[in-house]
Amino acid sequence: MIENTPANPHDTCESFEKPTEIAIVRPDAAILTHERLSHFVGISANTTGAKGISMNLVIIPPGGIAEPHLHPEHETAIYLLKGRVEVCYGQGLQQCRVCEAGDFVFTPPGVPHQPRNLSATEPVYVLAARNDPDEQEKVVPYDPTLES
Repeated sequence: MIENTPANPHDTCESFEKPTEIAIVRPDAAILTHERLSHFVGISANTTGAKGISMNLVIIPPGGIAEPHLHPEHETAIYLLKGRVEVCYGQGLQQCRVCEAGDFVFTPPGVPHQPRNLSATEPVYVLAARNDPDEQEKVVPYDPTLES
């Protein structure tokens, strides 16, 4: 749900050509992304008319792992809210780092990566932002076996 204060909450993103109001987004349902993860879409071109940023809540289920992927032209910054994640990245996904709640993680453009929830019982919650206002249009699948 989008709330434009004080504008009409039923306005669509067309009303954001030149934003003069703040936008509050309360997503009521998750989408399944190209990475095979649940995202609650927050800030994006579609929800607020954003021109240079997107921000979403990402949930990785217990034992869950994302599809390997990259963002060719966009930086990604995450803040790990809850849980522990192993992120494998780089050519062939040969490098791995463990991140935990409270960590900020930066992924440069074009770097293949694959996060995995290290818990078999608890979900991971991540706040993810990219300097791309589109949520999914520029996510590229990555096959690590082609470079190992």
